[in-house]
Amino acid sequence: MSQLKWWQKAVFYQIYPRSFADGNGDGIGDFKGMIDRLDYLKSLGVDGIWLSPHYPSPQHDCGYDISDYTAVAPEYGTLEEFKTFLDGLHRRGMYLILDLVLNHTSHLHSWFQESRSSRENPKRDWYIWQDGKNGNPPNRWYSSFGGSAWEFDPLTGQYYYHYFLKEQPDLNWRNPEVKQAMFDAVRFWLDLGVDGFRLDAIGTIYEDPALPDQPTDETLEDLYRLFMQATTPEAIRKANQLFEQTFKYQHDQPGIHELMRELRALLDQYPERILVGETDQVSFYGDGTNELHMVFNFPLMETQRLTAAWVRANQRHRLRTIPIAGWPCNTLGNHDSPRILSRFGDGQHNAEWARLCLALLLTLRGTPFLYNGEEIGMTDHRIQDLAQFRDFLAVNAYQMLRKAMGMPEEQALKMAASFTRDKNRTPMQWSHTTNAGFCPPDVMPWLPVNPNYAEGINVSEQECDPNSLLHYYRRMLAVRRSTPALVAGDYQPLLEKSRSVLAFLRSTPEQTCLVALNMSAKARTVNLGLGQKVKRLVFSSQPRRKDANSLDALRLSPFEVYVATLEGRVSVTIPNGRSYP
Repeated sequence: MSQLKWWQKAVFYQIYPRSFADGNGDGIGDFKGMIDRLDYLKSLGVDGIWLSPHYPSPQHDCGYDISDYTAVAPEYGTLEEFKTFLDGLHRRGMYLILDLVLNHTSHLHSWFQESRSSRENPKRDWYIWQDGKNGNPPNRWYSSFGGSAWEFDPLTGQYYYHYFLKEQPDLNWRNPEVKQAMFDAVRFWLDLGVDGFRLDAIGTIYEDPALPDQPTDETLEDLYRLFMQATTPEAIRKANQLFEQTFKYQHDQPGIHELMRELRALLDQYPERILVGETDQVSFYGDGTNELHMVFNFPLMETQRLTAAWVRANQRHRLRTIPIAGWPCNTLGNHDSPRILSRFGDGQHNAEWARLCLALLLTLRGTPFLYNGEEIGMTDHRIQDLAQFRDFLAVNAYQMLRKAMGMPEEQALKMAASFTRDKNRTPMQWSHTTNAGFCPPDVMPWLPVNPNYAEGINVSEQECDPNSLLHYYRRMLAVRRSTPALVAGDYQPLLEKSRSVLAFLRSTPEQTCLVALNMSAKARTVNLGLGQKVKRLVFSSQPRRKDANSLDALRLSPFEVYVATLEGRVSVTIPNGRSYP
């Protein structure tokens, strides 16, 4: 345990700043609001904060279109307020990592404004400009957000490349001046004392310089249809494969790992700073010491139903493929995906599933990442008015559904409402008052508040209820922190044929911990066959008799979370071949 780095022991909590807490009463979350909630974050028991983009931005992609990498968006506050927030975290023993968007800037960034001003401008080659072909774009590449990946700029008569929105032109990382400027921005925040970065969209940093046409004949409309019609795992898999094939020349190109090693070398000049990649590809670990410190285990959450078999298969594959020096990183939700209960809840046992999902994240091997609002059971809120959408990706999708695919307005709006990321970015629900206490009652928040705040899904009411989900989060976080094997231990699956119970050991030479999660609505009795006795019941989500811990016939209540330490030392062999005697 003492040999682990801080980030290996930490539980991270993602703050989406625009929606977390409005401190100045304008309907937009800000640093003043975050500063006011520092003690709340400490009381929750999290160790690190991942802050989504706080930089100046015209907000075409909710802050991921950055117009200044070394400043704070005026609506969020000032650089001094950022420093106050950072210092407040550090004084409370917490850490801060920032979102860093390397692939592109905003079209309003001064670099791009210079670049587009003339073909002779010194920053022209900071972006990717090309002549068209016979009045058409340079090739048939698509933007992943819809339409062509090339935007014609009449000012200089050339096209610029954008993997995402046209307001997000891609940087040319093959130009050493771009790398120097971006690395200078990294140093700026490291010198202020931030503890690292979550790297956005790193797979798209390079594209094939030969600019070959896409190797498929499908249009984006064809891909949309495939995804909408895909209802089976096999159909979804085929749609994903076609998407990857269509965009094969626009992501994961040669040079990306060399760049990550350079960035890692920069970070290593600052003690105890980390890089977390928005990717699930284990290749970005390098050898475990020379690229990223962590990448997300996104496959864990890429299912409509969490089952014991799904988690076992995920862990079996994941822990075998991570380099020995690498460290796992698990999550079930973030600002880009449906909220946990909206994805995994069954509508009947949502409270139980919320608790199971947290227990899973906190007991699997690796660093957990939580998303703000999950601790009170926030759910997706589907906005019905297109004028209230703030996610341009969903607006583009609506327009494509209407114009290119001829879908009726009502159906297209319903589809876009389910597609938009706005639904899982709504304001944090602090109290049972107008606007859920996020902003003053007479102020319109930047996104509509989910009305279920009035049903007990808010912080203030759950603070008063010792049996609330909020208090459960605090208890489970404390359990993880006080049980070394849950933090540092290796992983050994048990009951590998069970359809209902996920059971595994987390072991260090000093401690063996048993975790059993009943992922069903029925009581289950299991024989673990360990030949060990329970040393201490660490946690159960259900009342248990002191003599009801036999591992030969362990009875688990519906959706029970059971954690216990065992007597003696258990021989553990984990999937990557390492073992403890």
